[in-house]
Amino acid sequence: EHIREMTLDIKNIINKKKIMIAENIAKILIESDAVRLSPQDPFAYTSGLKGPIYTDNRLLISFVEERKKIVDAFVDLVKERGLKPECIAGTATAGIPWAAFMAERLGLPMVYVRSKPKGHGAGKQIEGKLPEGKSVLIVEDLVTTGGSAINSVKAIREEGKGIVHEVFAIFSYGLEKAENAFRESSTARTSLTNLDVLLDVALASGKISTDDKAKVMKFKTDPVGWMN
Repeated sequence: EHIREMTLDIKNIINKKKIMIAENIAKILIESDAVRLSPQDPFAYTSGLKGPIYTDNRLLISFVEERKKIVDAFVDLVKERGLKPECIAGTATAGIPWAAFMAERLGLPMVYVRSKPKGHGAGKQIEGKLPEGKSVLIVEDLVTTGGSAINSVKAIREEGKGIVHEVFAIFSYGLEKAENAFRESSTARTSLTNLDVLLDVALASGKISTDDKAKVMKFKTDPVGWMN
């Protein structure tokens, strides 16, 4: 019984730490304007849809302390999970700097994955040297539908003949389409923070109202029908 109580205490400590990290990363995203929320005046997306949230995590590479905290969180996650990647891969283009930061910190080789193979030369989709059979951890800045991450997973497995079990991301919207895509590709996805946490942080800091939060959550549930 004593051992069981100790195990539960350890789990609670780990869960509290995860929540604290997720909240801290969410604060960074909000305060740096990497994530903007505007339910009243929605953003137009390249898909033709409109939505109440816009994310540009490329901004984060310009913030030195915040950048370090994000890389720290990624590296800690690798160690806590006992992962043993032999190479770090970044998705082009926004995942590339984060893969570079992580690879440098972990002392590992790095590659990056183009959205599609080059139309000239050797026609490669993977840039860098990736020997066959290596365990690869893919790093993405944002997961929306999961399309770019899954595209990278396929390229590593097929062109690179590498082994991919997981994708790390800074932020995830948590859309059902993405969750289904990762399940279908037999790939785990871990994000430092997600939309639910970010909305709670934004609400607590007065950045949005309760009504605004509900509108954004409706978008998460039904992105296509959100404007109707």
